[in-house]
Amino acid sequence: GDLKPRPTYPVGFLGADLEWNTAGAGYRITRVLDGEVNEFGRKSPLLQPGLNIQAGDALLGIDGTRLTGKLPPEALLLNKAKCEVELEIQHQDSSVQNYTVRTLSDESELRYRDWVESNRHAVHGRSDNKVGYLHIPDMGAAGYSEFFRNYLRECDRDGLIIDARYNAGGHVSQLILSFLSRQIIGFDSSRWVGVEPYPNHAPAGPMVVLTNQYAGSDGDIFPHAFKLMGLGPVIGKRTWGGVIGIWPRNFLADGGITTQPEFSFWFKDVGWGVENYGTDPDVELDIAPQDYLAGKDPQLDFGIAEVLRQIAEKPPLRPAFSNRPDRSVNGVTAGTRTAGDESK
Repeated sequence: GDLKPRPTYPVGFLGADLEWNTAGAGYRITRVLDGEVNEFGRKSPLLQPGLNIQAGDALLGIDGTRLTGKLPPEALLLNKAKCEVELEIQHQDSSVQNYTVRTLSDESELRYRDWVESNRHAVHGRSDNKVGYLHIPDMGAAGYSEFFRNYLRECDRDGLIIDARYNAGGHVSQLILSFLSRQIIGFDSSRWVGVEPYPNHAPAGPMVVLTNQYAGSDGDIFPHAFKLMGLGPVIGKRTWGGVIGIWPRNFLADGGITTQPEFSFWFKDVGWGVENYGTDPDVELDIAPQDYLAGKDPQLDFGIAEVLRQIAEKPPLRPAFSNRPDRSVNGVTAGTRTAGDESK
């Protein structure tokens, strides 16, 4: 338009939780976000090779300026996104050392990855590694990539939790459901690869979907279709309820763009009823403010318990090869050599 954009002063981030150290100086590091250590932007700058910064250490100053209760780290990191800064760190043995790190411009990807991996670790630990976990952030390219990347390493466990809370929508729910709807009817036994289920990449056992009021569009469609296909229960809160789609493709001469409603959705059970309503979970369960404060997740807790219950009632199909037929010829297994055989 006619107005020039205002200047911005982005804050740099360190990928850690800090609190004012009332018993000493500086800000105590309460947690360094693990994130994903093999990708910049999804790991804390404090985890760079050669650094020795851990939870329990204290951040005393930044770029030579001491921190105080009225001068927090954010004030000294103003306009220093993606910049190298010098941190003065007091270790737990009282030694002080300076480190140079490159800040992040945004912690959302890092905190998202930390949340997902924390959930996966909790599910694995509390189920004795029987139950898998994955989260689908949206139904676009990023969401499908996130699903496929984690589904391949989780689907062969005895059960699976598909977390579709906060799903921002898109258009790939059909692709995801094509995997989740596969049913194992046999196994392929290979000499070198081992045993693979047939069809390949089919979920090994029972599944549940978690959803909430912040999931919409294709994030509405996915849990409703999951229920309608009889793949398992949906746990959480009623979804957002917006399946009228737009396509931002009509550009104007002044650089603007217009959108018009172009897509709608009909289901055989509720007709057009998902729009403006959403889909109801089979088990309605909220996360109260006190749960957030205490770091609890009742929806995930119920999901773990429900999958374990289903596993106990109906264990997943596993191959029984005790009656394998003898395919040898005259006592010699095909592909082996006998003594004196010099053929090449």
